[in-house]
Amino acid sequence: MVHVLSSRVLLRPADPDASRDFYGRTLGLAVYREFGTGPDRGTVYFLGGGFLEVSGRADPPPAETLRLWMQVADCAAAYEEVAARGARIIRPPLQEPWGLIEMWIADPDGHRIVLTEVPAEHPLRYRP
Repeated sequence: MVHVLSSRVLLRPADPDASRDFYGRTLGLAVYREFGTGPDRGTVYFLGGGFLEVSGRADPPPAETLRLWMQVADCAAAYEEVAARGARIIRPPLQEPWGLIEMWIADPDGHRIVLTEVPAEHPLRYRP
């Protein structure tokens, strides 16, 4: 078994400055560390129990298989906040049949991000 000590998602955006603006200003993610210089420098953001590294540059379109899932305390408040900051909203918050409240946004490259709230009565909150 592999003993994982830490993890991060590596993102190679088409426009690194636009992506840093989106993850830092629009989503308000805190910076863990930065490295390198120039427009392709790396920025690593705190992402709950992991990290998101935005570094380098990718010319081809992004793979549509990448999805980021971020749990938030209040999906409605997150919606108001990111909408006011200009995030591209794909779908506003809705309660799903499985009980979670989810909304979908996209980053500058079109990567889909789901912001999810676990309501107080949801089984994921159950602690025996």
